[in-house]
Amino acid sequence: MQSRLFKRLLAGLILGVAFLPLALLPAQEAPTRHGQAVEKYWIAPQKEPNLATADLIKLVRQKVKYVFVFYQENRSFDSVFGTFPNAEGLFTSPAAQTPGFYQQLINTDGSIGIVHPFRIGPSDTCPLSTVNGVLSPATCYAADTDDVDHSHKGLIAKMDIQSDMPKMDMFAVTEERDYVATGNPTLQAKQAGELTMAYEDCDTLPLLWGYADKFVVFDHIFQEMITPSTPGNLSIIGAQSGVTQWALHPDEAPTVPILGDPDPFWGSLADPTPNALKMPVNPGDFPEYGTLNLTYATLPLTLLGKNLQGMVKSDRDPVGDLDDVTEDIGFISGLRRAAVPFGWYQEGYDKEPTDIGPPTADGTHASYVTHHNGPQYFGYISNNLEMRKQLHGLEDFFNAVSQQTLPKEGGVFYIKGGYQNLFKLTPVDPDSSVLSSFLGDDEHPGYSDAQISEAMVAEAINQIAASPYWAQSAIIITYDDSEGDYDHVPPPLRVTGPDGSWISDGPRVPLVFISPYARTRYVAHDRGNHASVVKFVDTVFNLPPLATLPDELSARQIGEEEFGQKDLGPQDAITKGVTDLLDAFSALRLTGVAAPLPPYYVEVPEYYVHNLPQKTGYGCADLGIITTDRAKGIVNQIPPDFNPRPDTDPTPTK
Repeated sequence: MQSRLFKRLLAGLILGVAFLPLALLPAQEAPTRHGQAVEKYWIAPQKEPNLATADLIKLVRQKVKYVFVFYQENRSFDSVFGTFPNAEGLFTSPAAQTPGFYQQLINTDGSIGIVHPFRIGPSDTCPLSTVNGVLSPATCYAADTDDVDHSHKGLIAKMDIQSDMPKMDMFAVTEERDYVATGNPTLQAKQAGELTMAYEDCDTLPLLWGYADKFVVFDHIFQEMITPSTPGNLSIIGAQSGVTQWALHPDEAPTVPILGDPDPFWGSLADPTPNALKMPVNPGDFPEYGTLNLTYATLPLTLLGKNLQGMVKSDRDPVGDLDDVTEDIGFISGLRRAAVPFGWYQEGYDKEPTDIGPPTADGTHASYVTHHNGPQYFGYISNNLEMRKQLHGLEDFFNAVSQQTLPKEGGVFYIKGGYQNLFKLTPVDPDSSVLSSFLGDDEHPGYSDAQISEAMVAEAINQIAASPYWAQSAIIITYDDSEGDYDHVPPPLRVTGPDGSWISDGPRVPLVFISPYARTRYVAHDRGNHASVVKFVDTVFNLPPLATLPDELSARQIGEEEFGQKDLGPQDAITKGVTDLLDAFSALRLTGVAAPLPPYYVEVPEYYVHNLPQKTGYGCADLGIITTDRAKGIVNQIPPDFNPRPDTDPTPTK
């Protein structure tokens, strides 16, 4: 792989030279190239014909055979796309009409201050940045920010739900009080509160913004569970994080539904599986593991179609693993539909270039974030040697695409990064703590560099574009939770958990949709959540929705009768207000009136993939994008004591 990466990097450098014979900074020509590409293929929304839903679905099934889901970590919509043109963002409405725009913050002297959204990026100066422990005004280096509280309890507090209505106005002070519960806050606490109100744009994330600008961005997709990462990684394949298991087994509450970040039982010290057969774990996770086997239905079951009945025979404990899907298995198999390949590709799952040693049962999976692997939590996958063959490392995905070894019949493939990155990229920030701590590529604040993360996605999409898969593909880029950063749009409240607190839905997350058959320069306003991805997969591959399976329907009925909740089940059907993402498609392209988008329309020059924007200056101007704050002449006001990394680089105090 290293030799291939070197060749691609070399090709990218040559490409850069080709664009500018006398320099390796082709950014000056980028606006013209980008503008021409966008305008050439743009179709005005009003010119798109209205197709009957059945006709639209029929065409999508004919055209799309490969679905790729790039599942990144921890970003709210406003923190990434809050100033995206035509999206419902931070400055769409007047500040007084934008929930939570002005938020209270306690100053270090105990007085009450006010904080509002502010931009951080390569051209913005952070007043109290530190470089190797030295305090000085410096570039914000917005690609590297600290983690903030995104626990269930923390998100509930930040959303400030009053009379069943989220006010979205307690992000800053809730974060501040995580550091100092009573009394005057420290400077570090105040800076953490301020961090929740910071946002980035196309100067920090030009590759992601470029995709959103050229294709489709959804601006009303909410995280399904009001929780941190694990439930999101469960919902993206199950449209829930265990509400049906709670309904069927009330004694398992509050362990289910999962609302926190317990590591999976499978692979843990308590797992009785022989060491040679255990699932991988990051050794740094010991001894924090969950003890519960998840047993509700997910896409890996429905995708198996008529093969499911035979596949489950390889389960090492069918009673414990299959008890809650027994009727589902018979129902799915009885439909006699063809199996659809499934793959979960996550950095560190198996031997990777980022590992410090051979993968073993007790682990040297240095880049593996164990609690991000949704399928690993289910015994019918982890305890079945045939089912677990669907799980892979991240390098395996690049190899499969470049060598064209993905199944010829198509399939559904999830891609995730981890604590490090395969390309050996390093942050541009010269601070030693950043250079050693922000090497991840899944975009999670606290350990991932956002520009390295979008580079990983771009490299993968470039490979898809260069392969036969592009012509039959739909690519989704989305996020598992909102990080605890401010988002102003109140989510719909659907479900309460065992303790009576709201558990669904949470704040908005970004979702970008890419396909040769997609609309271009389009903002979709349909409402949905993580279950929308499951619903899309259901639709494309003609799967029975998880919500309609017999065991799930029984659990839903119990939930309504015993708990008085109508939506206590998977949200990929029955639950109202969950889009299937089909609005992203161009009817003209699907019907052949307009040509499918060519590979070069989506490709990012390799130079920009392997040379981070903070270094090259590639950004909004090169993309031809004028953000809404700049368009409205909003004066950016970074708090005078702001520090983007109050934990990693504490501000020196006298």
